Amino acid sequence: MSSDVETSLDASGWSLNRNSKRFLDPAWNDTEESAKLSLFDSLVIYHDIDSRSAALNMAIDEALLEFTTESIIRFYKWNHPALSFGYFGKFADVAHHKTERDLVRRWTGGGIVFHGNDLTYSIVIPGSDEAFSESSISIYEKVHAAIRMALSTSGKRTELADVAAPKISESCFANAVRADVLWNGQKVAGAAQRRTRRGLLQQGSIQGVDLPADFEISFALRLTDNCQEKTLDGQILQRAEEIGAQKYTRAAWLRRR
Repeated sequence: MSSDVETSLDASGWSLNRNSKRFLDPAWNDTEESAKLSLFDSLVIYHDIDSRSAALNMAIDEALLEFTTESIIRFYKWNHPALSFGYFGKFADVAHHKTERDLVRRWTGGGIVFHGNDLTYSIVIPGSDEAFSESSISIYEKVHAAIRMALSTSGKRTELADVAAPKISESCFANAVRADVLWNGQKVAGAAQRRTRRGLLQQGSIQGVDLPADFEISFALRLTDNCQEKTLDGQILQRAEEIGAQKYTRAAWLRRR
C-alpha cells in the first residue's frame, strides 16, 4: 500500500453529518435550486470508449489519482464480465466466481460489485481542488444527488436512501446505505472512496435501471457548469500498465485478505 494513503472508506459504515439533510429531503431535491450542485468549478470528462480488463480499469483510476491536477470523471466499460470487491473484502467470498468472471480487488472500500452491464465511473479530485476540502461523506452525497437528478430527466422517480438498510450479504447492491440512489426501493447506484494526501478517488456503479442516452453529460453537468472532454493520454496508460503489473494482476493483491 502506498505510503501516502490515509483512508479507504467502506460506505457500509458511514453516517451522515447534520448538514447533509437537504440532500436526502425529496422536497429539496425537486426544487430548481438543486439543478446544479456545483461541487466543482470545472470538471474534465473522460469517455473511455475502449473496454478494458478489470485489472487495467482499476490501475487507470489509480494512475489518474497519481497524475491529475484537475478534477475528472471517467466513464468506462469492461471487456469481460467482471467482479470487483473492496479493499477490506475477503477473497474467500468471491473465489467461487473466478471461473465465470474476472476478479479484481479495488483500492477503494465497499462490497462486491458485478460488472458488465453497468455504467461504471470514477471521480478523481486532486488535493489542490477546493472540492477536496469537503468531507468524504459530503462528496458521496452530492455525487449521488447528481445521479438522482440526471435520472429524473427521463421521468424516473428515484430517491436517496435516508437510512442504512440491514446488511444481508457482501453484495454491494443488496445493501443500501444512506445517500445511495434507490429506484422503486432497490439500490441502483453505489460507490466507495479512497482518500490520500494527493486527492480523493470515488469509484461508483449504476445498474438495474435504464439510463437516458445523454445520461453521462447530464450527470456531469449537475456537478458543474464547466465541463470539457478529453481522452486518456499515453502517459496515463503507460503508468496504469505499470500499476496493473505491480498490483492488480498479482495473486498477492487479489488474495491479500
